[in-house]
Amino acid sequence: MSEPLVLTLSCADRPGITARVTSFLFERGGNILEAQQFNDRTSDAFFMRVDFDPGEQTADALRVDFAGLAGDFGMDWKIVTRDRPRRVLIMVSKFDHCLADLLYRWRIGELAMEPVAIVSNHPRAAIEHTDIGDIPFHHLALTRESKAGQETQVRAIAEETGAELVVLARYMQILSDEQAAHFAGRCINIHHSFLPGFKGAKPYHQAHDRGVKMIGATAHYVTADLDEGPIIHQDAEPISHADTPEELVRKGREIENRVLAEAVRLHLEERVLLNGKRTVVFRG
Repeated sequence: MSEPLVLTLSCADRPGITARVTSFLFERGGNILEAQQFNDRTSDAFFMRVDFDPGEQTADALRVDFAGLAGDFGMDWKIVTRDRPRRVLIMVSKFDHCLADLLYRWRIGELAMEPVAIVSNHPRAAIEHTDIGDIPFHHLALTRESKAGQETQVRAIAEETGAELVVLARYMQILSDEQAAHFAGRCINIHHSFLPGFKGAKPYHQAHDRGVKMIGATAHYVTADLDEGPIIHQDAEPISHADTPEELVRKGREIENRVLAEAVRLHLEERVLLNGKRTVVFRG
């Protein structure tokens, strides 16, 4: 069997898209392994993800042939190798639980990624409990005056390493509009989220003071609108009046770990398609 490929596409909805796509693959000896589609009635848009064995066809040949069909429908599309590890740059500050969790999942083969660099605005000692192995670590100190230069360095590292995804694993700095635009659609952030929302320092302590009964986290793509980018994955769990602020912090770390890891997995597997300010997530 050939190396499986993934086709993802989006376009204005109209009759015949699914038939044309599946016929295209069949006529070239492809075998569909998984297919999902979604018709968004609110935006009149169509989304599709097809996991397939290309048979004797190469990815490059299929891309050339598919371009004509895609042009007929005005598609935004791509065909990529399914199981190739994506190159990932991870950014972190002092809270390293999400970093440690991502690296563990990578090491056991749960996440198909290749960590190419870790960037932090704090020295290596700030994450001394996390084993980063031989992954290059870059300490890029950040002040108000050095922000533009520091972000330029981050972009240079991403370019030099060929990073396809940037993960803010509790990187406690706000990206500039320029940086957010540069990494649009390929930068994921994890954010503690509560109802009501608690911003600023010690959100878990604020939640405790207000007696919340549910805590959670949200993973989303980074945009210029702070913490309002397209949502990829969310999760929550109930708490009680007996939980202390420290217990909320502990539970919050666990939620953040699993929410960020799931969002990264979904992105790596080409299961997330942007739909304006929202996302279409084809789970598998």
